[in-house]
Amino acid sequence: MPRLTARRYRLLLSASISLAVAASIACGADDLALAETPGSAGQSGAGGSSTPVTGGFARSGPALDVVGIADWINSDPISIQQTLDENKVVLVDFWTYTCVNCLRTLPFLQDWHNKYSDHGLVILGVHSPEFEFEKDLDNVQESVTQEGIDWPVALDSDMQTWRAFGNRFWPAKYLLTPAGGLEYNHFGEGAYVETEEEIRAALEEAGWDVSGIPVGTVNNTPRDRTADRVTREIYGGYERSYHPQGLYAGDDEYYIEPDSTRIYTDDGDYRAQQFFLHGEWTNTAEAIVHARETEEPTDYIALLLEARSANVVVEPQRDVTFRVYATLDDEPLTPEEAGDDIEFDEDGNSYFLVDEARMYRVVEQPEFAQRLFKLSSTSDAFAVFAYTFGIYDGGF
Repeated sequence: MPRLTARRYRLLLSASISLAVAASIACGADDLALAETPGSAGQSGAGGSSTPVTGGFARSGPALDVVGIADWINSDPISIQQTLDENKVVLVDFWTYTCVNCLRTLPFLQDWHNKYSDHGLVILGVHSPEFEFEKDLDNVQESVTQEGIDWPVALDSDMQTWRAFGNRFWPAKYLLTPAGGLEYNHFGEGAYVETEEEIRAALEEAGWDVSGIPVGTVNNTPRDRTADRVTREIYGGYERSYHPQGLYAGDDEYYIEPDSTRIYTDDGDYRAQQFFLHGEWTNTAEAIVHARETEEPTDYIALLLEARSANVVVEPQRDVTFRVYATLDDEPLTPEEAGDDIEFDEDGNSYFLVDEARMYRVVEQPEFAQRLFKLSSTSDAFAVFAYTFGIYDGGF
């Protein structure tokens, strides 16, 4: 297809999805909170952005509270304002269970919950979904159980609380106090010591004694210092294929028609920050879907990985379990390169077993590297929603 035609289609596509793009900022793709690239212009990386708030609420209008909640986990319905009236301090955490940036903050939230829940702190997780399957209560409950989340979680499936807070980021934390309402917020990862100090100050102001509780010492997740770049978050669906930094799909055929099934041929001309297809695939609004069953895993999705770790969000398209094979430079992963979800068959091939909709941890290299990363499956239930990448020491 001529480039001009592809460009014209991309412009039309971008216009048709502009409202969806404007409505939210993706996990791992935002300038402030979620960008993985250290030192990029206009980006603060995973260190995120913090804002102390003086003089009460940062937004005009009624006091901030949860609204439009579809369901609750670990709690009966609670009100932020009622909790503040009980002289408690509330830390609201906006998250979604397939967001790697959100998951990396959970150990710190757990630490604060353990230390301060008996000293006036209430952590409230507001689960605001990025994908349709993240609205499912069972899916969120499974993640809450696996991650060991003990605090109340509100399912903000229609994003009403997200909008009430004027939020735009995953993850995002808002600290509310009995005396001053919204006192502090932080977008993205990092600033953990700073945030804990704000929590302690708020608790002390409310009359709670936290003097005997030690403060954490880790302010940011350690990075691989050899990394000078990292692959951005990449989406499979066409709703998010238009992006200020470029397009996620590298094949022109992808943009000819939404919700179309095509045969793709890999010509080996890979470009960074995009995925490339081989075999039969369907482009849908939220995912790129393998469109046929095959005897062998000959159809694949490929990209140039510039990172230390790689994760992929997959939802089975029906109630089946199947393997997805992963390779680096067309070779199986070694045990030293394998993420937590990787298994090996009798021939040494590396794969992960897809049996639920979630983020799968696929690659965890000992050090930063550029590699050709491919995923393949024989199943037509294989659908890639998003990739996320990291440059962190000893973590995903």
